[in-house]
Amino acid sequence: MKITRIRIYRPQRLNPHFNQSDMMVTLETDTGLTGIGEGGARDTLEQCGAMLIGEDPERIQHLWQMMYRGFFYPAGREKLHALGALDLALWDLKGKIHHAPVYQLLGGLTRDYVECYATGYPWQGSQAETARACLKAGFRAYRTAVGDISDGVFNARGQGEGTLAACREIREAIGPEQDWSIDFHTRLDLADAIRMCGLLEPLNPIYIEDPLRSENPGALAALRPHARVPIAVGEQFGDRWDIHALIEQHLIDYARVTLPNTGGITEMVKIAALCETHYVGLIPHFTGPVALAALVHVLASQPVPALMEIAGDRPKQPAHLTRGVNFHDGKLWPEARPGLGVEFDPSAAELVAEISERSAPVPMYRRPDGSYTNW
Repeated sequence: MKITRIRIYRPQRLNPHFNQSDMMVTLETDTGLTGIGEGGARDTLEQCGAMLIGEDPERIQHLWQMMYRGFFYPAGREKLHALGALDLALWDLKGKIHHAPVYQLLGGLTRDYVECYATGYPWQGSQAETARACLKAGFRAYRTAVGDISDGVFNARGQGEGTLAACREIREAIGPEQDWSIDFHTRLDLADAIRMCGLLEPLNPIYIEDPLRSENPGALAALRPHARVPIAVGEQFGDRWDIHALIEQHLIDYARVTLPNTGGITEMVKIAALCETHYVGLIPHFTGPVALAALVHVLASQPVPALMEIAGDRPKQPAHLTRGVNFHDGKLWPEARPGLGVEFDPSAAELVAEISERSAPVPMYRRPDGSYTNW
Protein backbone atom coordinates (compact mmCIF):
# COMPACT_ATOMS: atom_id res chain seq x y z
CA MET A 1 0.00 0.00 0.00
CA LYS A 2 1.26 3.46 -0.92
CA ILE A 3 0.14 6.99 -0.15
CA THR A 4 -0.89 8.61 -3.43
CA ARG A 5 -2.47 11.96 -2.60
CA ILE A 6 -3.15 14.34 0.27
CA ARG A 7 -5.89 16.93 0.12
CA ILE A 8 -6.23 19.96 2.39
CA TYR A 9 -9.63 21.49 3.12
CA ARG A 10 -10.68 24.64 4.95
CA PRO A 11 -13.98 24.21 6.79
CA GLN A 12 -15.98 26.90 8.58
CA ARG A 13 -13.92 28.46 11.39
CA LEU A 14 -14.56 26.55 14.61
CA ASN A 15 -12.28 28.10 17.24
CA PRO A 16 -12.18 31.89 16.69
CA HIS A 17 -10.54 32.48 20.09
CA PHE A 18 -7.50 30.34 19.32
CA ASN A 19 -4.68 30.95 16.84
CA GLN A 20 -5.13 27.34 15.80
CA SER A 21 -6.00 25.80 12.47
CA ASP A 22 -9.18 23.85 11.77
CA MET A 23 -7.85 22.51 8.46
CA MET A 24 -9.02 19.05 7.43
CA VAL A 25 -6.68 16.68 5.63
CA THR A 26 -7.42 13.47 3.76
CA LEU A 27 -4.68 10.96 3.08
CA GLU A 28 -5.44 8.72 0.09
CA THR A 29 -3.88 5.40 -0.88
CA ASP A 30 -3.65 3.25 -3.99
CA THR A 31 -6.16 0.82 -2.42
CA GLY A 32 -8.93 3.39 -2.19
CA LEU A 33 -8.79 3.71 1.60
CA THR A 34 -8.58 7.25 3.00
CA GLY A 35 -7.50 8.55 6.40
CA ILE A 36 -8.89 11.72 7.98
CA GLY A 37 -6.94 14.25 10.07
CA GLU A 38 -7.26 17.78 11.36
CA GLY A 39 -4.93 20.72 12.00
CA GLY A 40 -1.97 22.52 10.52
CA ALA A 41 -1.54 25.42 8.13
CA ARG A 42 -1.36 25.05 4.35
CA ASP A 43 2.38 25.62 4.02
CA THR A 44 3.42 23.25 6.81
CA LEU A 45 0.90 20.64 5.69
CA GLU A 46 2.29 20.83 2.16
CA GLN A 47 5.87 20.50 3.41
CA CYS A 48 5.18 17.51 5.64
CA GLY A 49 2.62 15.92 3.33
CA ALA A 50 4.94 15.94 0.30
CA MET A 51 7.34 13.69 2.24
CA LEU A 52 4.63 11.02 2.57
CA ILE A 53 3.79 10.52 -1.10
CA GLY A 54 4.78 7.02 -2.20
CA GLU A 55 5.37 5.84 1.38
CA ASP A 56 3.84 2.86 3.18
CA PRO A 57 1.17 4.39 5.49
CA GLU A 58 1.46 1.60 8.04
CA ARG A 59 5.00 2.67 9.04
CA ILE A 60 3.61 5.45 11.22
CA GLN A 61 6.52 5.68 13.65
CA HIS A 62 9.02 5.86 10.78
CA LEU A 63 6.97 8.47 8.94
CA TRP A 64 6.66 10.56 12.10
CA GLN A 65 10.43 10.57 12.55
CA MET A 66 10.88 11.49 8.92
CA MET A 67 8.48 14.43 9.06
CA TYR A 68 9.73 15.62 12.46
CA ARG A 69 13.44 15.46 11.62
CA GLY A 70 13.48 15.81 7.84
CA PHE A 71 14.00 19.56 7.73
CA PHE A 72 17.03 21.71 8.41
CA TYR A 73 15.52 23.44 11.44
CA PRO A 74 14.08 21.42 14.35
CA ALA A 75 10.32 21.18 14.44
CA GLY A 76 8.51 24.12 16.04
CA ARG A 77 4.97 24.08 17.33
CA GLU A 78 3.44 25.24 14.03
CA LYS A 79 5.04 22.36 12.18
CA LEU A 80 4.01 19.95 14.95
CA HIS A 81 0.41 20.98 14.37
CA ALA A 82 0.62 19.96 10.72
CA LEU A 83 2.55 16.81 11.54
CA GLY A 84 -0.17 16.00 14.09
CA ALA A 85 -2.91 16.38 11.50
CA LEU A 86 -1.18 13.94 9.14
CA ASP A 87 -0.45 11.56 12.02
CA LEU A 88 -4.17 11.49 12.92
CA ALA A 89 -4.93 10.60 9.30
CA LEU A 90 -2.34 7.83 9.35
CA TRP A 91 -3.87 6.27 12.48
CA ASP A 92 -7.38 6.63 11.08
CA LEU A 93 -6.20 4.87 7.93
CA LYS A 94 -4.43 2.13 9.90
CA GLY A 95 -7.61 1.39 11.82
CA LYS A 96 -9.53 1.11 8.56
CA ILE A 97 -6.88 -1.21 7.10
CA HIS A 98 -7.22 -3.57 10.06
CA HIS A 99 -10.98 -3.06 10.59
CA ALA A 100 -10.36 -1.95 14.17
CA PRO A 101 -10.84 1.20 16.26
CA VAL A 102 -7.60 3.01 17.01
CA TYR A 103 -7.87 2.25 20.73
CA GLN A 104 -7.52 -1.45 19.90
CA LEU A 105 -4.32 -0.75 17.99
CA LEU A 106 -3.03 1.11 21.05
CA GLY A 107 -3.54 -1.89 23.32
CA GLY A 108 -7.27 -1.92 24.00
CA LEU A 109 -9.50 -0.18 26.50
CA THR A 110 -8.28 0.67 29.97
CA ARG A 111 -11.52 2.45 30.98
CA ASP A 112 -15.20 2.28 30.08
CA TYR A 113 -15.55 5.97 29.31
CA VAL A 114 -13.63 9.23 29.52
CA GLU A 115 -14.73 11.60 32.26
CA CYS A 116 -15.13 15.25 31.24
CA TYR A 117 -15.21 18.67 32.80
CA ALA A 118 -17.04 21.65 31.35
CA THR A 119 -15.49 24.96 30.38
CA GLY A 120 -18.08 27.68 29.81
CA TYR A 121 -21.09 25.60 30.83
CA PRO A 122 -24.28 27.53 29.91
CA TRP A 123 -24.90 30.18 32.54
CA GLN A 124 -27.76 29.46 34.91
CA GLY A 125 -27.86 32.84 36.66
CA SER A 126 -25.22 32.28 39.33
CA GLN A 127 -22.03 30.34 39.93
CA ALA A 128 -23.89 28.08 42.35
CA GLU A 129 -26.70 27.15 39.95
CA THR A 130 -24.34 26.77 36.98
CA ALA A 131 -22.05 24.44 38.91
CA ARG A 132 -24.99 22.35 40.14
CA ALA A 133 -26.42 22.05 36.62
CA CYS A 134 -23.05 21.06 35.18
CA LEU A 135 -22.50 18.27 37.67
CA LYS A 136 -26.10 17.11 37.44
CA ALA A 137 -25.53 16.68 33.67
CA GLY A 138 -22.87 14.07 34.46
CA PHE A 139 -19.66 16.09 34.18
CA ARG A 140 -16.89 15.15 36.59
CA ALA A 141 -16.07 18.78 37.41
CA TYR A 142 -17.22 22.34 36.89
CA ARG A 143 -14.56 24.79 35.81
CA THR A 144 -14.41 28.50 36.56
CA ALA A 145 -11.68 31.11 36.04
CA VAL A 146 -10.12 34.13 37.71
CA GLY A 147 -12.51 37.00 37.22
CA ASP A 148 -13.13 38.32 33.73
CA ILE A 149 -13.23 42.08 33.33
CA SER A 150 -15.21 44.40 31.05
CA ASP A 151 -12.91 47.41 30.68
CA GLY A 152 -9.74 45.56 29.64
CA VAL A 153 -7.91 46.44 32.88
CA PHE A 154 -6.92 43.35 34.87
CA ASN A 155 -5.86 44.09 38.43
CA ALA A 156 -4.50 40.82 39.76
CA ARG A 157 -4.51 41.97 43.37
CA GLY A 158 -8.06 43.19 43.07
CA GLN A 159 -9.22 39.89 41.61
CA GLY A 160 -8.29 37.93 44.71
CA GLU A 161 -11.30 38.53 46.93
CA GLY A 162 -13.84 38.37 44.10
CA THR A 163 -12.42 35.12 42.78
CA LEU A 164 -12.28 33.65 46.27
CA ALA A 165 -15.92 34.58 46.89
CA ALA A 166 -17.02 32.96 43.62
CA CYS A 167 -15.10 29.79 44.40
CA ARG A 168 -16.60 29.63 47.89
CA GLU A 169 -20.02 29.88 46.31
CA ILE A 170 -19.19 26.97 44.01
CA ARG A 171 -17.85 24.78 46.82
CA GLU A 172 -20.85 25.46 49.05
CA ALA A 173 -23.23 24.72 46.18
CA ILE A 174 -21.74 21.37 45.15
CA GLY A 175 -20.73 20.11 48.57
CA PRO A 176 -17.53 18.42 49.66
CA GLU A 177 -17.87 15.29 47.52
CA GLN A 178 -18.01 16.88 44.06
CA ASP A 179 -15.27 18.54 42.05
CA TRP A 180 -14.50 21.94 40.63
CA SER A 181 -11.45 23.55 39.06
CA ILE A 182 -10.18 27.00 38.20
CA ASP A 183 -8.13 28.37 35.32
CA PHE A 184 -5.74 31.22 36.11
CA HIS A 185 -5.42 31.75 32.33
CA THR A 186 -1.70 32.59 32.69
CA ARG A 187 -2.89 36.05 33.83
CA LEU A 188 -1.13 36.10 37.18
CA ASP A 189 2.45 36.88 38.02
CA LEU A 190 4.34 34.62 40.41
CA ALA A 191 3.53 36.43 43.66
CA ASP A 192 -0.18 36.70 42.85
CA ALA A 193 -0.33 33.06 41.72
CA ILE A 194 1.21 31.95 45.02
CA ARG A 195 -1.24 34.07 46.97
CA MET A 196 -4.24 32.80 44.99
CA CYS A 197 -3.23 29.16 45.38
CA GLY A 198 -3.04 29.68 49.13
CA LEU A 199 -6.46 31.32 49.26
CA LEU A 200 -8.09 28.50 47.30
CA GLU A 201 -6.38 25.56 48.99
CA PRO A 202 -9.09 25.16 51.71
CA LEU A 203 -11.74 24.86 48.97
CA ASN A 204 -10.00 21.75 47.56
CA PRO A 205 -10.05 22.35 43.80
CA ILE A 206 -9.37 19.28 41.68
CA TYR A 207 -6.58 21.35 40.07
CA ILE A 208 -5.38 24.88 39.28
CA GLU A 209 -4.91 25.38 35.55
CA ASP A 210 -2.17 27.51 33.98
CA PRO A 211 -1.10 29.43 37.08
CA LEU A 212 1.76 31.19 35.22
CA ARG A 213 2.67 32.20 31.67
CA SER A 214 3.97 29.35 29.53
CA GLU A 215 7.09 30.86 27.94
CA ASN A 216 9.30 29.91 30.90
CA PRO A 217 8.12 26.52 32.20
CA GLY A 218 10.92 26.50 34.73
CA ALA A 219 9.16 29.26 36.68
CA LEU A 220 6.87 26.56 38.04
CA ALA A 221 9.82 25.41 40.15
CA ALA A 222 9.45 28.66 42.11
CA LEU A 223 5.69 28.23 42.46
CA ARG A 224 5.56 24.57 43.37
CA PRO A 225 6.94 24.71 46.93
CA HIS A 226 4.29 27.30 47.83
CA ALA A 227 1.28 25.73 46.05
CA ARG A 228 -0.25 22.77 47.83
CA VAL A 229 -3.01 22.35 45.25
CA PRO A 230 -2.79 20.14 42.14
CA ILE A 231 -1.42 21.98 39.09
CA ALA A 232 -2.39 21.38 35.46
CA VAL A 233 -0.24 22.85 32.66
CA GLY A 234 0.48 22.20 28.99
CA GLU A 235 -2.26 23.34 26.62
CA GLN A 236 0.15 25.82 25.03
CA PHE A 237 2.90 23.21 24.62
CA GLY A 238 3.78 20.77 21.85
CA ASP A 239 5.79 17.55 21.99
CA ARG A 240 7.37 15.73 24.95
CA TRP A 241 10.47 17.91 24.83
CA ASP A 242 8.29 20.86 25.78
CA ILE A 243 6.88 19.27 28.91
CA HIS A 244 9.15 16.43 30.00
CA ALA A 245 11.04 18.46 32.61
CA LEU A 246 7.79 19.54 34.29
CA ILE A 247 6.70 15.91 34.51
CA GLU A 248 10.05 14.48 35.57
CA GLN A 249 10.59 17.13 38.25
CA HIS A 250 7.03 16.73 39.57
CA LEU A 251 6.25 20.39 38.98
CA ILE A 252 2.78 19.52 37.65
CA ASP A 253 0.13 16.95 38.53
CA TYR A 254 -1.68 16.93 35.19
CA ALA A 255 -0.39 17.47 31.64
CA ARG A 256 -2.79 19.40 29.41
CA VAL A 257 -1.04 18.68 26.11
CA THR A 258 -3.49 17.86 23.36
CA LEU A 259 -4.06 16.80 19.75
CA PRO A 260 -3.01 17.59 17.10
CA ASN A 261 -0.66 20.03 18.85
CA THR A 262 1.73 17.41 20.23
CA GLY A 263 2.44 16.01 16.77
CA GLY A 264 -0.35 13.45 16.80
CA ILE A 265 -1.26 10.18 18.45
CA THR A 266 2.25 8.78 17.91
CA GLU A 267 3.69 11.44 20.21
CA MET A 268 0.73 11.63 22.58
CA VAL A 269 1.08 8.02 23.71
CA LYS A 270 4.77 8.64 24.48
CA ILE A 271 3.79 11.58 26.67
CA ALA A 272 1.19 9.34 28.33
CA ALA A 273 3.93 6.80 29.11
CA LEU A 274 6.09 9.57 30.55
CA CYS A 275 3.15 10.69 32.68
CA GLU A 276 2.53 7.16 33.90
CA THR A 277 6.19 6.81 34.89
CA HIS A 278 5.96 9.89 37.11
CA TYR A 279 2.34 9.49 38.34
CA VAL A 280 1.01 12.46 36.41
CA GLY A 281 -2.45 12.53 34.83
CA LEU A 282 -3.66 13.75 31.41
CA ILE A 283 -6.26 16.48 31.05
CA PRO A 284 -6.09 17.53 27.36
CA HIS A 285 -7.26 20.94 26.21
CA PHE A 286 -10.14 20.91 23.71
CA THR A 287 -9.26 21.64 20.08
CA GLY A 288 -11.26 20.39 17.06
CA PRO A 289 -13.81 17.60 16.51
CA VAL A 290 -11.50 15.11 14.77
CA ALA A 291 -8.82 15.72 17.39
CA LEU A 292 -11.44 15.14 20.09
CA ALA A 293 -12.32 11.78 18.56
CA ALA A 294 -8.62 10.89 18.50
CA LEU A 295 -8.24 11.94 22.14
CA VAL A 296 -10.99 9.53 23.14
CA HIS A 297 -8.98 6.67 21.60
CA VAL A 298 -5.79 7.77 23.37
CA LEU A 299 -7.30 8.42 26.80
CA ALA A 300 -9.44 5.28 26.64
CA SER A 301 -6.35 3.13 26.02
CA GLN A 302 -3.93 4.66 28.54
CA PRO A 303 -3.84 3.77 32.27
CA VAL A 304 -3.07 7.26 33.61
CA PRO A 305 -5.72 9.35 35.41
CA ALA A 306 -7.59 11.11 32.61
CA LEU A 307 -10.11 13.88 32.19
CA MET A 308 -11.23 15.66 29.02
CA GLU A 309 -12.18 19.31 28.61
CA ILE A 310 -15.47 20.09 26.83
CA ALA A 311 -16.41 23.62 25.74
CA GLY A 312 -20.01 24.31 26.76
CA ASP A 313 -22.39 21.50 27.63
CA ARG A 314 -21.51 19.20 24.72
CA PRO A 315 -19.03 18.87 21.84
CA LYS A 316 -19.98 20.82 18.73
CA GLN A 317 -20.95 18.82 15.65
CA PRO A 318 -19.70 20.81 12.62
CA ALA A 319 -21.30 20.62 9.19
CA HIS A 320 -18.23 18.99 7.62
CA LEU A 321 -18.43 15.92 9.88
CA THR A 322 -21.35 13.58 9.36
CA ARG A 323 -20.21 11.39 12.25
CA GLY A 324 -18.26 12.38 15.32
CA VAL A 325 -17.81 11.41 18.95
CA ASN A 326 -20.24 9.59 21.22
CA PHE A 327 -20.99 11.99 24.07
CA HIS A 328 -23.77 11.65 26.63
CA ASP A 329 -24.28 11.93 30.38
CA GLY A 330 -21.29 14.29 30.56
CA LYS A 331 -18.90 11.61 29.31
CA LEU A 332 -17.14 10.52 26.12
CA TRP A 333 -17.69 6.89 25.17
CA PRO A 334 -15.34 4.82 22.98
CA GLU A 335 -16.83 3.74 19.66
CA ALA A 336 -15.93 0.46 17.97
CA ARG A 337 -15.98 1.91 14.44
CA PRO A 338 -12.76 1.41 12.43
CA GLY A 339 -10.11 4.10 12.66
CA LEU A 340 -11.03 7.26 14.52
CA GLY A 341 -14.70 6.66 13.82
CA VAL A 342 -15.34 10.03 12.16
CA GLU A 343 -16.78 10.69 8.70
CA PHE A 344 -15.87 13.76 6.66
CA ASP A 345 -18.07 15.47 4.06
CA PRO A 346 -15.74 17.33 1.64
CA SER A 347 -18.67 19.22 0.12
CA ALA A 348 -19.00 21.19 3.37
CA ALA A 349 -15.41 22.52 3.19
CA GLU A 350 -13.23 24.39 0.70
CA LEU A 351 -10.50 22.42 -1.07
CA VAL A 352 -7.36 24.57 -0.83
CA ALA A 353 -4.52 22.26 -1.92
CA GLU A 354 -3.64 18.83 -3.29
CA ILE A 355 -0.31 17.07 -2.89
CA SER A 356 0.53 14.19 -5.20
CA GLU A 357 4.24 14.70 -5.90
CA ARG A 358 6.90 13.57 -3.47
CA SER A 359 9.37 16.13 -2.17
CA ALA A 360 12.06 15.80 0.48
CA PRO A 361 13.65 19.10 1.61
CA VAL A 362 16.96 17.62 2.79
CA PRO A 363 18.81 14.36 1.99
CA MET A 364 17.40 11.33 3.82
CA TYR A 365 19.97 9.54 5.95
CA ARG A 366 19.47 6.14 7.52
CA ARG A 367 21.49 4.03 9.90
CA PRO A 368 22.81 0.69 8.58
CA ASP A 369 19.70 -1.07 9.89
CA GLY A 370 17.43 1.26 7.89
CA SER A 371 16.16 3.44 10.75
CA TYR A 372 16.00 7.18 10.23
CA THR A 373 18.75 9.50 11.40
CA ASN A 374 19.43 13.20 10.95
CA TRP A 375 21.11 14.65 7.88
